[in-house]
Amino acid sequence: MTHTYQITGMTCEGCEFKVKSRLLSVSGITSAEVSKDTHTATLSMDKHVGISTLQEALGNDGKYTISASNHNETAETAKSWVATYKPILVIFAYITGISFLAQYDSTFDWMRFMRHFMSGFFLTFSFFKMLDLKGFAESYVMYDVIARKIPVWAFAYAFIELGLGLANLVDFNPVVTNLATFIVMTISIIGVLQSVLNKRKIQCACLGAVFNLPMSTVTIIEDALMIVMSGAMLWLLV
Repeated sequence: MTHTYQITGMTCEGCEFKVKSRLLSVSGITSAEVSKDTHTATLSMDKHVGISTLQEALGNDGKYTISASNHNETAETAKSWVATYKPILVIFAYITGISFLAQYDSTFDWMRFMRHFMSGFFLTFSFFKMLDLKGFAESYVMYDVIARKIPVWAFAYAFIELGLGLANLVDFNPVVTNLATFIVMTISIIGVLQSVLNKRKIQCACLGAVFNLPMSTVTIIEDALMIVMSGAMLWLLV
Protein backbone atom coordinates (compact mmCIF):
# COMPACT_ATOMS: atom_id res chain seq x y z
CA MET A 1 0.00 0.00 0.00
CA THR A 2 1.10 3.55 -0.71
CA HIS A 3 0.02 6.71 1.16
CA THR A 4 0.95 10.38 0.88
CA TYR A 5 1.47 12.45 4.02
CA GLN A 6 1.89 16.15 4.70
CA ILE A 7 5.09 17.08 6.53
CA THR A 8 5.86 20.49 7.98
CA GLY A 9 9.28 21.73 9.07
CA MET A 10 11.40 20.86 6.03
CA THR A 11 13.36 23.88 4.79
CA CYS A 12 16.32 22.43 2.87
CA GLU A 13 17.65 19.35 1.10
CA GLY A 14 19.28 18.32 4.36
CA CYS A 15 15.84 18.19 5.92
CA GLU A 16 14.58 16.07 3.04
CA PHE A 17 17.41 13.58 3.52
CA LYS A 18 16.95 13.47 7.28
CA VAL A 19 13.17 12.94 7.07
CA LYS A 20 13.53 10.27 4.38
CA SER A 21 16.19 8.40 6.36
CA ARG A 22 14.10 8.42 9.53
CA LEU A 23 10.96 7.23 7.74
CA LEU A 24 12.82 4.42 5.99
CA SER A 25 14.08 3.22 9.38
CA VAL A 26 10.48 2.40 10.40
CA SER A 27 9.62 -1.29 10.21
CA GLY A 28 7.13 -1.88 7.39
CA ILE A 29 8.19 1.07 5.23
CA THR A 30 9.64 -0.20 1.94
CA SER A 31 10.22 3.08 0.09
CA ALA A 32 9.88 6.83 0.65
CA GLU A 33 9.76 9.86 -1.63
CA VAL A 34 10.11 13.14 0.28
CA SER A 35 9.77 16.70 -1.08
CA LYS A 36 10.42 19.93 0.79
CA ASP A 37 8.77 21.88 -2.06
CA THR A 38 5.38 20.18 -1.77
CA HIS A 39 5.87 19.35 1.94
CA THR A 40 4.90 15.75 1.29
CA ALA A 41 6.17 12.22 1.84
CA THR A 42 4.87 9.34 -0.26
CA LEU A 43 5.43 6.08 1.58
CA SER A 44 5.08 2.51 0.39
CA MET A 45 4.57 -0.07 3.13
CA ASP A 46 3.97 -3.81 3.37
CA LYS A 47 1.62 -3.21 6.31
CA HIS A 48 -0.12 -0.11 7.59
CA VAL A 49 2.02 2.03 9.88
CA GLY A 50 0.20 4.47 12.15
CA ILE A 51 0.77 8.21 12.24
CA SER A 52 2.00 8.01 15.83
CA THR A 53 4.75 5.57 14.80
CA LEU A 54 5.82 7.79 11.92
CA GLN A 55 5.83 10.86 14.15
CA GLU A 56 7.92 9.03 16.73
CA ALA A 57 10.48 8.26 14.03
CA LEU A 58 10.62 11.93 13.01
CA GLY A 59 10.95 13.02 16.62
CA ASN A 60 8.56 14.60 19.06
CA ASP A 61 10.48 17.86 19.42
CA GLY A 62 8.08 19.65 17.07
CA LYS A 63 10.57 20.29 14.27
CA TYR A 64 8.92 17.88 11.81
CA THR A 65 5.19 17.14 11.97
CA ILE A 66 3.47 14.51 9.84
CA SER A 67 -0.25 14.20 9.06
CA ALA A 68 -2.41 12.15 6.70
CA SER A 69 -3.50 13.89 3.50
CA ASN A 70 -5.14 11.42 1.11
CA HIS A 71 -6.53 8.63 3.25
CA ASN A 72 -8.64 7.99 6.32
CA GLU A 73 -6.08 7.21 9.03
CA THR A 74 -8.71 5.89 11.45
CA ALA A 75 -10.12 3.47 8.87
CA GLU A 76 -6.64 2.31 7.83
CA THR A 77 -5.64 1.72 11.45
CA ALA A 78 -8.81 -0.27 12.11
CA LYS A 79 -8.28 -2.29 8.93
CA SER A 80 -4.69 -2.99 9.91
CA TRP A 81 -5.73 -4.06 13.42
CA VAL A 82 -8.27 -6.53 12.06
CA ALA A 83 -5.74 -7.92 9.57
CA THR A 84 -3.11 -8.33 12.31
CA TYR A 85 -5.39 -10.09 14.80
CA LYS A 86 -7.55 -11.99 12.31
CA PRO A 87 -6.30 -15.44 13.50
CA ILE A 88 -7.31 -14.73 17.11
CA LEU A 89 -10.63 -13.15 16.10
CA VAL A 90 -11.52 -16.18 13.97
CA ILE A 91 -10.50 -18.60 16.72
CA PHE A 92 -12.56 -16.76 19.36
CA ALA A 93 -15.59 -16.65 17.03
CA TYR A 94 -15.19 -20.37 16.33
CA ILE A 95 -14.89 -21.32 20.00
CA THR A 96 -17.81 -19.07 20.99
CA GLY A 97 -20.03 -20.58 18.29
CA ILE A 98 -19.17 -24.15 19.28
CA SER A 99 -19.78 -23.37 22.96
CA PHE A 100 -23.26 -22.05 22.17
CA LEU A 101 -24.07 -24.96 19.83
CA ALA A 102 -23.06 -27.45 22.53
CA GLN A 103 -26.20 -26.38 24.42
CA TYR A 104 -28.72 -26.28 21.58
CA ASP A 105 -30.66 -29.29 22.94
CA SER A 106 -31.00 -28.01 26.51
CA THR A 107 -31.64 -24.92 28.59
CA PHE A 108 -28.76 -22.47 28.35
CA ASP A 109 -26.40 -22.78 31.29
CA TRP A 110 -23.61 -20.22 31.78
CA MET A 111 -21.52 -22.71 33.74
CA ARG A 112 -21.58 -25.19 30.86
CA PHE A 113 -20.91 -22.42 28.34
CA MET A 114 -17.84 -21.20 30.23
CA ARG A 115 -16.54 -24.74 30.68
CA HIS A 116 -16.92 -25.49 26.98
CA PHE A 117 -15.37 -22.14 26.03
CA MET A 118 -12.37 -22.66 28.31
CA SER A 119 -11.94 -26.20 27.00
CA GLY A 120 -11.97 -24.95 23.40
CA PHE A 121 -9.64 -22.08 24.26
CA PHE A 122 -6.96 -24.18 25.94
CA LEU A 123 -7.14 -27.08 23.46
CA THR A 124 -6.89 -24.75 20.46
CA PHE A 125 -4.13 -22.55 21.84
CA SER A 126 -2.10 -25.52 23.10
CA PHE A 127 -2.44 -27.12 19.64
CA PHE A 128 -0.76 -24.16 17.95
CA LYS A 129 1.97 -24.13 20.58
CA MET A 130 2.62 -27.84 19.99
CA LEU A 131 3.16 -27.25 16.25
CA ASP A 132 6.48 -25.58 17.09
CA LEU A 133 7.14 -26.18 20.77
CA LYS A 134 10.70 -24.88 20.62
CA GLY A 135 9.65 -21.73 18.78
CA PHE A 136 6.90 -21.10 21.33
CA ALA A 137 9.30 -21.59 24.24
CA GLU A 138 11.81 -19.15 22.75
CA SER A 139 9.10 -16.48 22.46
CA TYR A 140 7.55 -17.21 25.85
CA VAL A 141 10.78 -16.82 27.82
CA MET A 142 11.00 -13.26 26.47
CA TYR A 143 8.24 -12.06 28.79
CA ASP A 144 6.89 -14.70 31.17
CA VAL A 145 8.01 -14.10 34.77
CA ILE A 146 8.57 -17.79 35.54
CA ALA A 147 9.97 -18.88 32.16
CA ARG A 148 12.63 -16.15 32.32
CA LYS A 149 14.04 -17.78 35.47
CA ILE A 150 13.09 -21.39 34.74
CA PRO A 151 13.17 -21.93 30.93
CA VAL A 152 11.70 -25.45 31.17
CA TRP A 153 8.46 -23.80 32.34
CA ALA A 154 7.97 -22.51 28.79
CA PHE A 155 7.90 -26.08 27.47
CA ALA A 156 5.69 -27.27 30.34
CA TYR A 157 3.21 -24.43 29.83
CA ALA A 158 1.95 -25.81 26.51
CA PHE A 159 1.20 -29.16 28.18
CA ILE A 160 -0.44 -27.42 31.15
CA GLU A 161 -2.80 -25.67 28.72
CA LEU A 162 -3.52 -29.02 27.09
CA GLY A 163 -4.27 -30.53 30.49
CA LEU A 164 -6.59 -27.67 31.44
CA GLY A 165 -8.41 -28.03 28.13
CA LEU A 166 -8.94 -31.78 28.64
CA ALA A 167 -9.93 -31.29 32.28
CA ASN A 168 -12.64 -28.83 31.25
CA LEU A 169 -13.75 -31.09 28.41
CA VAL A 170 -14.44 -34.07 30.70
CA ASP A 171 -15.52 -31.84 33.62
CA PHE A 172 -12.77 -33.19 35.88
CA ASN A 173 -13.00 -31.93 39.48
CA PRO A 174 -14.25 -28.40 38.58
CA VAL A 175 -12.90 -26.77 41.76
CA VAL A 176 -9.35 -28.05 41.23
CA THR A 177 -9.44 -27.35 37.48
CA ASN A 178 -10.67 -23.78 37.86
CA LEU A 179 -8.33 -23.06 40.76
CA ALA A 180 -5.39 -24.26 38.67
CA THR A 181 -6.60 -22.16 35.74
CA PHE A 182 -6.97 -19.07 37.90
CA ILE A 183 -3.45 -19.44 39.32
CA VAL A 184 -1.72 -20.28 36.03
CA MET A 185 -3.38 -17.48 34.07
CA THR A 186 -2.82 -14.92 36.84
CA ILE A 187 0.90 -15.71 36.77
CA SER A 188 0.88 -15.56 32.97
CA ILE A 189 -0.79 -12.15 32.78
CA ILE A 190 1.90 -10.54 34.96
CA GLY A 191 4.56 -10.86 32.27
CA VAL A 192 2.09 -9.75 29.60
CA LEU A 193 1.16 -6.62 31.56
CA GLN A 194 4.82 -5.75 32.13
CA SER A 195 5.60 -6.08 28.42
CA VAL A 196 2.60 -4.07 27.23
CA LEU A 197 3.03 -1.31 29.82
CA ASN A 198 6.74 -1.05 29.01
CA LYS A 199 5.82 -0.97 25.28
CA ARG A 200 8.16 -3.82 24.47
CA LYS A 201 7.83 -4.75 20.79
CA ILE A 202 8.02 -8.54 21.06
CA GLN A 203 6.07 -11.43 19.61
CA CYS A 204 3.10 -12.77 21.52
CA ALA A 205 3.42 -16.52 22.05
CA CYS A 206 -0.30 -17.16 22.59
CA LEU A 207 -0.57 -18.97 19.24
CA GLY A 208 2.95 -20.32 19.40
CA ALA A 209 5.36 -19.46 16.61
CA VAL A 210 2.82 -20.15 13.85
CA PHE A 211 1.50 -16.58 13.70
CA ASN A 212 3.64 -13.49 14.18
CA LEU A 213 1.34 -11.56 16.51
CA PRO A 214 2.56 -8.52 18.47
CA MET A 215 2.25 -8.34 22.23
CA SER A 216 -0.66 -5.98 22.95
CA THR A 217 -3.80 -5.37 24.99
CA VAL A 218 -5.38 -8.23 23.01
CA THR A 219 -3.07 -10.63 24.85
CA ILE A 220 -4.12 -9.09 28.16
CA ILE A 221 -7.78 -9.60 27.26
CA GLU A 222 -7.15 -13.28 26.42
CA ASP A 223 -5.55 -14.03 29.79
CA ALA A 224 -7.98 -11.81 31.71
CA LEU A 225 -10.95 -13.62 30.15
CA MET A 226 -9.69 -16.97 31.42
CA ILE A 227 -9.05 -15.47 34.87
CA VAL A 228 -12.56 -14.00 35.02
CA MET A 229 -14.24 -17.19 33.82
CA SER A 230 -12.31 -19.48 36.17
CA GLY A 231 -12.85 -17.06 39.04
CA ALA A 232 -16.60 -16.87 38.34
CA MET A 233 -16.88 -20.64 38.19
CA LEU A 234 -15.00 -21.00 41.47
CA TRP A 235 -17.32 -18.47 43.06
CA LEU A 236 -20.39 -20.37 41.86
CA LEU A 237 -18.98 -23.75 42.83
CA VAL A 238 -18.01 -22.85 46.38
